[in-house]
Amino acid sequence: MKHITQKEPGSLLAGFAVDTCVVLFFLALEYGRAVRAFSVDGLLMGITMTMLLVLPYFLPSNVDRPTFSNWLLVRGAAALGGMILGVAFRQSLGIVLPESVRFVPMTLLIAASMISCYIQFYGLMKLRLVK
Repeated sequence: MKHITQKEPGSLLAGFAVDTCVVLFFLALEYGRAVRAFSVDGLLMGITMTMLLVLPYFLPSNVDRPTFSNWLLVRGAAALGGMILGVAFRQSLGIVLPESVRFVPMTLLIAASMISCYIQFYGLMKLRLVK
């Protein structure tokens, strides 16, 4: 018995798990905004970012995966960009941005995580036609 798989049309980000990449970006943004020195919360957020960088590569998918080095390159760039923006966000609080937007990165991280979790569970649990 063979499974019928659907290939997504070729795009620049096909196979890079964009939903978890967005979660990784917002986690890096929060990391850059909140972590000032070596601390336990910084260590835990760093471990979580490393897991989000590597582990989604091994999730089952209907799309052809890129090579592992390309995977790390694209997702590492997203994480680095998020950290740089997080540091810039922290520096601009109170000067350019009002203090009330302080928790926007964490709010967006929570929303992106919930959507990504739904997408991942849907991908694992959806019915596949069998011939």
